[in-house]
Amino acid sequence: MAPPMKVPTMATLQAPASWAVVDFISDLHLRAQEPANFDAWARYLKSTPADAVFMLGDVFEVWVGDDVVDAEGGMSRRFEALCADEMSAAGERLALFFMHGNRDFLVGQTLMKRCHATLLADPTVLQFAGQNWLLSHGDALCLADTEYLAFRQQVQQAPWQQAFLARPLAEREAIALALRAQSQARHKEVAAYAEVDSTAAVQWLQAAGAQTLIHGHTHRPGTHDLGQGLQRVVLSDWDASARPPRAQVLRLGASGLQRLALPV
Repeated sequence: MAPPMKVPTMATLQAPASWAVVDFISDLHLRAQEPANFDAWARYLKSTPADAVFMLGDVFEVWVGDDVVDAEGGMSRRFEALCADEMSAAGERLALFFMHGNRDFLVGQTLMKRCHATLLADPTVLQFAGQNWLLSHGDALCLADTEYLAFRQQVQQAPWQQAFLARPLAEREAIALALRAQSQARHKEVAAYAEVDSTAAVQWLQAAGAQTLIHGHTHRPGTHDLGQGLQRVVLSDWDASARPPRAQVLRLGASGLQRLALPV
């Protein structure tokens, strides 16, 4: 049985009156070994008409510290540096927001400053177009995944992060690869990601004064009616190499929420 959940403190972001369109993306899992996702993401950041882009976690398959951007990459620049370049260019022309996921929870203020981006707390209430929209990566709401939640609680503690970031870069990367392999094996074993707990989602929405929760993490894009006029909208993960490819953006504008499939 899932443990009871305490509703977290809600951060609030008031959108400027000038914003007309905002985009939400998550679970791109960018990594050098899969350039198609990076290429689709880079094209999207250059072309989106949105006034703000909210990246709600797991943008990167793994992130072992902001210092990786300036680390030596052999004959060419490291993949993380290329990602930082794309974010920086986007951050100069639109409002760019980043929320931690379970893969990239070590993204820090150094990267945010470099990329002209803002780090968001999870959850955050976005006040836009006369409504409250509740934003989260979604992993904290998967209450049935008790093993993962115990790990999440550990790695989000400042002492753990400080100790990890003090390790040499090569050691951090080796640990991250091992954790990734364990995660992949576990997901094969259980056959699917844990689902968001509906009762907890309703509690969060009520605390936020919002009707819609927007999140990623589960890799199950869709819209779920939670009753009482409340809904949960799940972002798509990205796999530009799949057939058919997956690279969706959730866009919020005057006509409401729209799912857009990007060309890849």
